[in-house]
Amino acid sequence: MQEQIIAERAHSLFASHRAGQPFAPFDGAAALPSLDAAYAVQRRYVALLTDAGQTTVAGYKIGLTSLRMQAMCGIDSPIAGAILATRIDTSGITLRRASYGRLGVEFEIGVRLDRDLPAAGAPYDFTTVAAAVAAVAPAIEVVDDRAANYQGLDMRSLIADNAWNAGLVLGPWCTRWPDLAAIAAVVTRDGIEVDRGHGRDVLGHPFNALTWLVNHLAVHGDGLRRGDIIATGSIVPTRFPAAPEAYVYALDGLGEVTLTIVD
Repeated sequence: MQEQIIAERAHSLFASHRAGQPFAPFDGAAALPSLDAAYAVQRRYVALLTDAGQTTVAGYKIGLTSLRMQAMCGIDSPIAGAILATRIDTSGITLRRASYGRLGVEFEIGVRLDRDLPAAGAPYDFTTVAAAVAAVAPAIEVVDDRAANYQGLDMRSLIADNAWNAGLVLGPWCTRWPDLAAIAAVVTRDGIEVDRGHGRDVLGHPFNALTWLVNHLAVHGDGLRRGDIIATGSIVPTRFPAAPEAYVYALDGLGEVTLTIVD
């Protein structure tokens, strides 16, 4: 796609978010011709967000890394988006549903890097990527799908819209961790268990998702940096609070992260 068209698509996303409009895929004459084009629009859109919010990209989210999430969206491969520094919060935060088109919460394993993984080093393998992880944490990703229609969901439009990332809520960082493939994850809403899974539900291991991400970024000449925070993908399907709700997400041996939703 020509740079002017990429910029136009990015500005249209920025304007639709500002106006509080529902998610609308790029279709017809506006359709994005390829995944590369979708990520090009995403990069331009994220640049508009960082400029407007005087912030930086602090890391990345990886989406659609579990079979249950892929089935929910009808998309059979991972996707990536950027996480802004101003959208990272700590456990215990309260969010208002009215601040989003449609607020969703996803339950993940977050990682923080202690070394760079530059594009020049690609392709990376699991062992090299795992050695770059300094700490892991229970994490709740905040998404805003703006009332999207999941029937025939357009993957390219979803990617362009920064994979719907609207924030990340982090529990305690742990520099020692158990087997992340075997680790149990439990989601509690208002004191009642509503879902559970294991770390292996994320591409077999959360570091497999991380390996996918760094090699994906390298294709476009980008890499990961020391200090980057990555959300490796939801272990269970997204939940969309329809009323005030309080969530506790616990990872066995890692602790928990809490989030309260109000109207």
